Amino acid sequence: VQLQASGGGLVQAGGSLRLTCAVSARTFSSYAVGWFHQAPGKDREFVASISWNGGSTYYADSVKGRFTISRDNRVNTVWLQMNNLKPEDAAVYYCAAVTWIERDPPRRPNEYVYWGQGTQVTVSS
Repeated sequence: VQLQASGGGLVQAGGSLRLTCAVSARTFSSYAVGWFHQAPGKDREFVASISWNGGSTYYADSVKGRFTISRDNRVNTVWLQMNNLKPEDAAVYYCAAVTWIERDPPRRPNEYVYWGQGTQVTVSS
């Protein structure tokens, strides 16, 4: 299983970015996918996750109402739409996947097995 995260960049505070996670897996529809971010000197933190069928999503409190996670199992892709970005959102964003067919997707980094390489998000104030 391989994950490729893309879509990061430099944006002004209040702006938007859409991150893409392309997943190479035979049975993508059996994987839960999560987004995490890591700022310099800090631990990797949960941002959002989505269940295998998209029926259940979770968000960190800090991004609720601003970020939206979605997926399309026909094209093995998960997106993270980030609106109203704040300087504190700046970090390297990683997508991760794990075989998980339960209703609620995991939210801890150590619950995920496969990780992408990360994409940098920079927010200027």
